[in-house]
Amino acid sequence: MTGSQERPLLFLDVDGPLIPFGSSARSSQVGAPAPVAAAGGNPLLGRLDPRVGTRLLALGCSLVWATTWMEEANEVVAPLIGLPMLPVLEWPDTGEAAPRGLHGKTRALVERAGGRPFIWVDDEIGPLDRQWVAAAHLGPALLHRVDPARGLAAADFGTLAAWLATVTR
Repeated sequence: MTGSQERPLLFLDVDGPLIPFGSSARSSQVGAPAPVAAAGGNPLLGRLDPRVGTRLLALGCSLVWATTWMEEANEVVAPLIGLPMLPVLEWPDTGEAAPRGLHGKTRALVERAGGRPFIWVDDEIGPLDRQWVAAAHLGPALLHRVDPARGLAAADFGTLAAWLATVTR
């Protein structure tokens, strides 16, 4: 692979994967990073791991926000975790009801990927999302559900890296 056009996409959610909903006790674990300051008055931002941006960039994917934070992810979250401005996935409200159990992001990210390999990191991926992507997406895809109580962890990065190694050979 030579350019960013050829790199797999990584669609990234914020709430759950980057801001875990579990106990904030993980920040007091030995060797855990000091939490970032809660900017903008949102106390949940203190749960962001300031090292996660570097780890995401090291995967070699083209990162895309896939979050209800929309452009706020660039303004608030990205600087706290060391990410540059990223493109934002928009999923239009077409007024058309999605099949029950299909996440509102699923169709938009398959369309955005356009057959290109992609990873979707989210805490709300379900069986119908997996079926939809398998049927509608022509290229390889990894739908990686993150435990929202702990957020992206070392094991998750291992899974992402292993999948990428098989796709980028």
